[in-house]
Amino acid sequence: MKYVLSADKDRVDRDWLWNELSTNVYWGTWRTRADVEAQLDNAWRIVGAYDSRTGAMVGYARAFSDGVAIAYLADVYVHESERGQSLGKAIVREMIDAGPGANFRWMLHTSDAHGLYQQFGFAEPDARYLERREVR
Repeated sequence: MKYVLSADKDRVDRDWLWNELSTNVYWGTWRTRADVEAQLDNAWRIVGAYDSRTGAMVGYARAFSDGVAIAYLADVYVHESERGQSLGKAIVREMIDAGPGANFRWMLHTSDAHGLYQQFGFAEPDARYLERREVR
């Protein structure tokens, strides 16, 4: 197997995570390193993806939850050198289907990769969905 997935927060390469999320994603470059560290530390669950040969971190996702019924999927990221090998799918599967929230209602916001998330039952929100966007 080319990748190892782990929910161990202590295994996360914080320097790698900060570099990738601060420079290579459209959704969170406004965050400071302290923000990213706090989000990791306070996450309900994370999934890190690591190269099985070198141990280098190559992917990540985090979730926050009430621990009972609802979870929010965030920061799903795969390094560009590892894309196209179903690693994103493996990370999402591990987070949603293989973890303690397998029966939860999951939510996320994204501007891309809709096809990936639809494979796990995500769909367009219905008329019951409301959102208060943060003001910056």
